[in-house]
Amino acid sequence: MPGTIPGIATTAMHDAGIHVGYFPGCIGAVVALHASYYSREAGFGLAFEAKVASELAEFMCRYDERCDLLLLSVVAGEVHASLAIDGKSATTEGAHLRWFIVSDALRGKGVGASLMAAAIEFVESRNFAKTYLWTFSELRAARHLYLKFGFRLAHESKGRQWGREVDEQMYVRDSAR
Repeated sequence: MPGTIPGIATTAMHDAGIHVGYFPGCIGAVVALHASYYSREAGFGLAFEAKVASELAEFMCRYDERCDLLLLSVVAGEVHASLAIDGKSATTEGAHLRWFIVSDALRGKGVGASLMAAAIEFVESRNFAKTYLWTFSELRAARHLYLKFGFRLAHESKGRQWGREVDEQMYVRDSAR
């Protein structure tokens, strides 16, 4: 059953329910979505999958609905998309948008934009001054969505945080307040 975000309107879309927060098996499902997609599309392997798994598990163990958000698009009990707002350092560094992915089955159907809109609404409702995310230059469709939602490229450099060298990019969005 989809959850709700206090003060945020979330609706079913494309037969996909939006679940807010943890449910049994969701960590593994989100990790699997990332591992399969990024292995196929970017050549990422064990280091990337382990990083996603350990950091997502750590996030969920300290999850605080006052400053953190996990949105999952669920179809027939299966996770098809995710997006998280990690608010642990929101007052000093900004809210960290993380683990944003949409399955092949739902990609291009507006699910990613709906998750992003709900996440931005959450950030704004919490009065976080800025939101940032890390990505890499090869993800052109994602970059288009980030720009559409007001993010701007703030930093770019070569890096290996995902297991192979890529042009890492940090995007930042200042809140409207």
